[in-house]
Amino acid sequence: MITLISVAVIAVLLCLAAVSLYNRLVRRRGAVDNAWAQIDVQLKRRHDLIPNLVETVKGYASHERQALEAVVAARSRAVGARTPKDQAAAEDALSGALKGLFALAEAYPDLKASRNFSELQEELSDTENRIAYTRQYYNDAVLTYNNAIQTVPANIVAGMTGFAPYEYFQAPGEERSPVQVRF
Repeated sequence: MITLISVAVIAVLLCLAAVSLYNRLVRRRGAVDNAWAQIDVQLKRRHDLIPNLVETVKGYASHERQALEAVVAARSRAVGARTPKDQAAAEDALSGALKGLFALAEAYPDLKASRNFSELQEELSDTENRIAYTRQYYNDAVLTYNNAIQTVPANIVAGMTGFAPYEYFQAPGEERSPVQVRF
């Protein structure tokens, strides 16, 4: 009788431990999903600013059609990207197109002096900083989650219940290379 009670108590304790581990993994997966949603919020903010910026530039430099179309096309690709890898590549292309647009502003003093353009440029810069922070937060959440599903004994529960690792948001190859400074 004592053996049966001992086995039952051990079984109950194991079940409680498994449920506790499962719930911890669910919370960590939720943190990763929330972090990704925060990136989406900031990217949407960025994507919403771009049409205003393009319209402002159009008013001053309407014959610079190629640069404007590059920004619009890159924005469309960025809006459609879904995975961290696709999102990173699309956002890199968009950043490159925006750099071209801001370089274009240097050739148009009236555009550069425009209050609307300056405000949009500042707002976009602020948004870029927020995006960088949310990407870091996402990668921290992914690290915590991936470590949790790979450590013993949580890896047993994770394997039995279908928890899969998330991929990190990584900078594309161009952004990883050293910055070239030329005088």
